[in-house]
Amino acid sequence: KRAKLPYFIENISTNVYSIEELCYYLYHNLYLIDQTIMNEGLCSWIQEELELPALAAKLRSKISKFASAEDIVYPVFKEINYLTYEELNVRLQKMNEETPAMREKQKADALMENEMYVHAIQVYQNLLEREDLEEIREGMTEKVYHNLGCAYSYLFQMEKATEYFRKAYEGSRSREALEAYLIAFGMTRTSSEYEKMAKSIGTEKEVLQNIRERLQEFSKTPELVVNKTNMDEILTRLTRE
Repeated sequence: KRAKLPYFIENISTNVYSIEELCYYLYHNLYLIDQTIMNEGLCSWIQEELELPALAAKLRSKISKFASAEDIVYPVFKEINYLTYEELNVRLQKMNEETPAMREKQKADALMENEMYVHAIQVYQNLLEREDLEEIREGMTEKVYHNLGCAYSYLFQMEKATEYFRKAYEGSRSREALEAYLIAFGMTRTSSEYEKMAKSIGTEKEVLQNIRERLQEFSKTPELVVNKTNMDEILTRLTRE
């Protein structure tokens, strides 16, 4: 059954209209399952819009007891045999074996994939307040810095993006991190400032040539055509971003 009124999934600003769509979302976003999704509102929607009162009752009993993700997700999947218990358990077991910090990192990454950059930034910033990131996984701090740089660049906040790309490079000294930093720096500074900075850190000619080729390739990308008569659509997209 397709619902007349959708269920709004807050953390990625998405509507779902059926039990199949809900299963698909849960399966691909296990790290985003929290009380903003699994709550009385979902139970009411399943009961009233999908006309599945038995499933709604099962979920109510689980949610009220602060059950695990497995206890809450499996009844939904079982309703349409979306996954077997064994298939679901493999994914959940892998998640449960991870440290809380790693699960938070995966949550932020999932938010990035869903283009929810502001929320992702908040989760990444909270991670940086921890003092044990490197104990959990070597190089994790630099990965968080890099992803913060990406998130800010998607929001067109290039000064902040440059700052975090610099921190990622200073921590890893990898070529990938260097190129991201140089590109962001070049977008916020004059060409002379860019060349001076690149020289000061001893950037190899091969790296600079690769950046030039990437920028030339990007410059050939056709600009998106904006339909100025449909400003509501543009506003909706920008608001979501």
